[in-house]
Amino acid sequence: MKIKNTTTPIVILNCKLGALGIARSLGGLGVPIYGVDADKRSPGMVSRYCGKKYYKDLDEQNPDEYLDLLLKIGNEIGKTSVLIWTSDETAVFVAENADRLSRHFVFPKNEHLTIKRLMHKKEMFLMARELKVPTATTEFPQNLEEVTAYAERAAFPVMLKGILGNRLQERTGKKMVVVESKEELIENYKQLEDPETPNLMLQEYIPGGDDQVYIFNGYFDAKSECLAAFTGHKIRQFPVHVGCASLGACTWNQDVADLTIRFMKDVGYSGILDIGYRLDPRNGQYKVLDINPRIGQAFRLFLAENGMDVARSLYLDLTGQEQYPVVPREGRRWLIEDFDVISTFHYFQEGSLGFGEWVSSFKGVEEAAWFSLKDLRPFFMMLGGLVKRAFTWFGKRIGLVKSVRPVKQKEFEEADTKII
Repeated sequence: MKIKNTTTPIVILNCKLGALGIARSLGGLGVPIYGVDADKRSPGMVSRYCGKKYYKDLDEQNPDEYLDLLLKIGNEIGKTSVLIWTSDETAVFVAENADRLSRHFVFPKNEHLTIKRLMHKKEMFLMARELKVPTATTEFPQNLEEVTAYAERAAFPVMLKGILGNRLQERTGKKMVVVESKEELIENYKQLEDPETPNLMLQEYIPGGDDQVYIFNGYFDAKSECLAAFTGHKIRQFPVHVGCASLGACTWNQDVADLTIRFMKDVGYSGILDIGYRLDPRNGQYKVLDINPRIGQAFRLFLAENGMDVARSLYLDLTGQEQYPVVPREGRRWLIEDFDVISTFHYFQEGSLGFGEWVSSFKGVEEAAWFSLKDLRPFFMMLGGLVKRAFTWFGKRIGLVKSVRPVKQKEFEEADTKII
């Protein structure tokens, strides 16, 4: 596909892996790309498609400096630009500062409380229940006594998750764990919870394989009409069974699409959406797991026959151009190379993945997160990091390298996940 008018620049906030996909998708069509991130090695910042770069992180406690920088960028560009964000924190920031940012940028408008409710798992759970969207049974304990009481009546295994997953990951390196017993639940709760600001939730474990986790990616206009809709499912995850899609397939699921479109219409949401469900085999319901009111890192898994994706749909809409029809490319597969190497190692270890199944799983892979012949620098940067992490892990195993902190999960899995 081609975009008739590519003169409107894009400014990307938080240039991690999702930003690399945006830069290649729209920058590859000739759209000028600007990046904002504190890390010079962020994937989107090292892409050949990223033009001018601005090095700044969002301090949620003191956002004024970040806002001043964006207003300065808008002045420097000298024309209205499209603003795209790739993290929960920047999604809230834009919603809270929409009026001032609108002087220089166009972007989907949402009430900041709506964004906060969608990304906050407790508020999302309550919202889903209000709007009759199936979700897993969940409780929100405030202390160890409530967790102990829950453990006496719980049916294990149980999911122990961060209400704000990014906050938990920053503190512990994890967003969630699956616990198999009362003792394991209490031990993990003590390790992961911050008693001063409780951030853990208890959720029923829905049985089934990783391929029962379904994803919806879409773009909703200012009237909450869905202009682009894609669905798919995970094949492998990193970390295994509880993480992001290290390998996924684009497959149409009408039930998931209908459920999500109704949900977002009721909420009044505008913008790109990444949302996950798990199919509960006990009652046949698709139960919502996570809502990301932003573009997801795996959005390039979802591609139409004519090349449309959610980033291109947003760009066309916000620049007043005609939308292309969206017919999802059925069976398309996409992977994150380094994550899939690590997750494959663990699937092999637990005996849930055979060599033949692993080889055949790559049939249909049309694109990868890091590798692109037209934009090789991010791939080589990733490859160097993966080799370094492998040597570090091997060194720990043979005693040449000392771990600087106790190993809380599988050692190799402790590779730096903040790259996403």
